Amino acid sequence: MKFFEIGEIVKSHGLKGRMKAKSYVENGEDLSSVHEAMIVKGKEEPRGYKVRKIVLHKTYFFLELETIDTVESADSLVGSTVLIPEDDRAALSGDEYYWRDLMGLQVVTEEGRFLGRIESIFPTGSNDVYVCAGGSREILLPAISDVILKIDLDKKEMVVRLLPGL
Repeated sequence: MKFFEIGEIVKSHGLKGRMKAKSYVENGEDLSSVHEAMIVKGKEEPRGYKVRKIVLHKTYFFLELETIDTVESADSLVGSTVLIPEDDRAALSGDEYYWRDLMGLQVVTEEGRFLGRIESIFPTGSNDVYVCAGGSREILLPAISDVILKIDLDKKEMVVRLLPGL
């Protein structure tokens, strides 16, 4: 089974083992289907836990795990990475992608000119913006169909059309 990182535990929250974690998932991603998690602290072996509850809130999430029911046991996991099974990701429509799948994609123009790689993504009111860096300059690419022509996750490539001003 494949797992992916969704965050890092930053502190305990309350007295009953609840934890607050910095989120690596985009705001609004549905985590309600998550039933198990792997917790990795430093170079220790990953440990599996049943998830009682996970609630995403802006740039962090609250996590409740079975067997973690005291502030001391929660504090012992501070600094740990939280991973969940790939199968627990919510299904997306054909033209939607998880941010983590876009990170690092090579960006080329429709003529084949290399522009860089997706370094980060940030939401705006109407669409996300992809930050492409590593080429001759940093380019901000709005995630709209006029600019993003094709995304090929197998080839790890994004084909774009640069509009005037980009």
